[in-house]
Amino acid sequence: MRRLEDKVALITGSARGIGRGIALCLAEEGAHIVVNDLAPASRPGTVDAHATAAEITALGQRALPHYADVSDRDAVAGLFAAAIEHFGRVDIVVANAALSIRQPVIEASWEGVLRTIEVTQFGVFHTCQAAAQHMTGRGGPGKIIIIGSILAELPMPTSAAYNMAKAAVNHLGRTLAAELTSYRVNVNIINPGYIDTPGERAFASEEQIQRAGAALPWGRIGTPRDIGKAAAFLASDDADYITGTVLQVEGGYRLGLQLPS
Repeated sequence: MRRLEDKVALITGSARGIGRGIALCLAEEGAHIVVNDLAPASRPGTVDAHATAAEITALGQRALPHYADVSDRDAVAGLFAAAIEHFGRVDIVVANAALSIRQPVIEASWEGVLRTIEVTQFGVFHTCQAAAQHMTGRGGPGKIIIIGSILAELPMPTSAAYNMAKAAVNHLGRTLAAELTSYRVNVNIINPGYIDTPGERAFASEEQIQRAGAALPWGRIGTPRDIGKAAAFLASDDADYITGTVLQVEGGYRLGLQLPS
């Protein structure tokens, strides 16, 4: 299917991980992609946005790599300005970029807490506000998708700032959906479960990740492509009558939570 033929999608944090998975799935559906991420110099040893852009081009779609830190409002404004100058418009925005600095609350440095919230919560606000302004400014329609987390509901220890930020962006999405219905701008949230990403590998070994995946009800860890396919659906006309919804893509993670026997 080519449900997104010639649509323009802007995806934050899309050089790697879930963002890259979404970018490739939307490109396969016919969308042209604005690939946003941090510049390699600010995150050494990681995939460059240009590499993901090259993969999209290989699929026959146009791609614009653009470096911007979403916690910086001016940088987000510049990101949208560049996208509109290059493509003429933005039809789909996926607010995906996030950061988690994991520490127990009683030991957490304020710098780590603040940086987590600046990217994971404020960065989503900046991105969604810019998207809404652009889409309503042209009279709609449009699609905004926020990548949340099941940790918006599940209080994972050592992840308080991230948990708090994800709970906040879930509610931001519902609020924005209520504000934008008259413009026919759909706003929905995807809450991924345990997903196999480079970021997750900063906290667990390969063996731990595979063992945890096998213990999930679905029998495997999730992939960025699992989230990408969900995003492609929500970005398409097939989801025209869906707004303000939180879609859990987590392989039954919560179903596997059991009381002690």
